[in-house]
Amino acid sequence: MPAAAPQQLLYYIPLSAIPGRRPADGTEPYLRPEVGFNPNWFNVRCGIDFSERWHEDPDYRWETLRVMTAEVRQRFPGHPIGGASETQPPRDLLTGIFGAAAMGKLLGLSIRYFPNAWPANVGAHLTDDAVVRFEPPELEANPFFQGILRQVDRAAELTGSAEGYLHWQGVLNTAYRLRGETIFTDLIEEPARAHRVFEIVTTTMIAGARALYAHQRRRGFEVRFLSVANCMLNMIGPAQYREHLLQYDLRLRDAFDVFGIHNCAWSIDPHMDTYAGIRDLAYIDMGLESDLRRARRLFPLARRNLLYTPMDLKNKPWSDIRADLDRIAADLGPCDLGLPDIEADIPDERVLTVLEHCRELSDRYGRHTAQSAS
Repeated sequence: MPAAAPQQLLYYIPLSAIPGRRPADGTEPYLRPEVGFNPNWFNVRCGIDFSERWHEDPDYRWETLRVMTAEVRQRFPGHPIGGASETQPPRDLLTGIFGAAAMGKLLGLSIRYFPNAWPANVGAHLTDDAVVRFEPPELEANPFFQGILRQVDRAAELTGSAEGYLHWQGVLNTAYRLRGETIFTDLIEEPARAHRVFEIVTTTMIAGARALYAHQRRRGFEVRFLSVANCMLNMIGPAQYREHLLQYDLRLRDAFDVFGIHNCAWSIDPHMDTYAGIRDLAYIDMGLESDLRRARRLFPLARRNLLYTPMDLKNKPWSDIRADLDRIAADLGPCDLGLPDIEADIPDERVLTVLEHCRELSDRYGRHTAQSAS
């Protein structure tokens, strides 16, 4: 019998959360749009406050999810957005908590909260001497991590499910938060210092994810994947990535059954060949300037995702957006179309028009299972 295709991961944006990933189920349309509204969108329309309570209190978050679900259903009928179907309320009470700031907090930074934006890490960067003393956290005694586990328990009580995914970021992303721009000079002048930071970040990601997944498993929800965010990778060249950071992505890949890589909406062309050597990549995303046909050729089994920027969605004429969508379907599909970070000043009609055209393109090309190779 032929070997089964590897599990794919989808681009996933629950209501008001930063984008993440979730497993595919094989029913995905050819061009699958995933719409994400930033917290300000819901703050303006629903008056929801996304300050610390939203991230710390599952009961309050559950109340706001009901309000957000009703708003999205009313504005975009017939389109499941953020896990809000026409009939079922979302059960995911965990994805989105602490935004992209959880790893920084685990490693010693503080978090600043905002009523209409995602939280951000704040705090002094690690000095040279502090890097020498830097150690991974003891998760069993870490109040922040133990608080996350308690939120899992309460979410399961409220919704009947421990469903959800913490955003683990990526090695360079977190190292940059901890060390600032000095991490880039470290790569040139003191690579051993940079690697000490990378090592502790990687160790913490693996230990933290395994501990969280084990806790969710005891509550009946299985998570088998890790998806890393390589947003900062366009700040270094492909040779530096291969020499200094690929080894950590490979360790993360080997630590989990399923693995994906997020890159932001820039061209992944310089890193494409290296990424193609990562075993059974389940997810890869890119910007519109990437060589889409080459990406489809190099990643035939991964779920591919084109990240379409909110600036293009807002500012381009519809004729240009339509041409972009047609090219994405022709050159990259079957794939996701990521529509993240939609602001309050983008008209609903523009979003609806894009969703309808994606539906037309999926009907034209036919539906493919998540395991289909292009």
